Amino acid sequence: MSAPPMAAAAPPPPPRLTGDWNDWPFTPGIWTYRRDGRGSVAQFGAPGRNATINFRCDAQNRRVTLSHEASAPGARMVIRTSSMTKTMAATTRDANPAHLAADIATTDPILDAMAFSRGRVLVEMEGQQPVILPTWAEIARIVEDCR
Repeated sequence: MSAPPMAAAAPPPPPRLTGDWNDWPFTPGIWTYRRDGRGSVAQFGAPGRNATINFRCDAQNRRVTLSHEASAPGARMVIRTSSMTKTMAATTRDANPAHLAADIATTDPILDAMAFSRGRVLVEMEGQQPVILPTWAEIARIVEDCR
């Protein structure tokens, strides 16, 4: 007789990050950039998987939308840079997988703070693992596309 098949063990939860967020490891992934009919979008995530972060310029409405893949309902989004921190309301957007998104006016100083942050930007959502983004040129490209 053969043994019954064993169920795959769920991966352990990621370790809780403590201390200064500037010392936390970057979230694994890369930035990509493309233009489309609505403007432009930069996406961050692991190659071959859905993007964890979408950073979109809606050129017609002159606004930037930052969305984070999430399984929880609407919450607040916190963006931390080397020069400032901003908390915004995030709402659920129709997508598969679901994303929580915050709209940012093109005049909001958080956009420049993200583009010129010293090496990293942190995006936090209640109930989600923080995302530590490298400050590659894609962030600045989206900001400039919308202005």
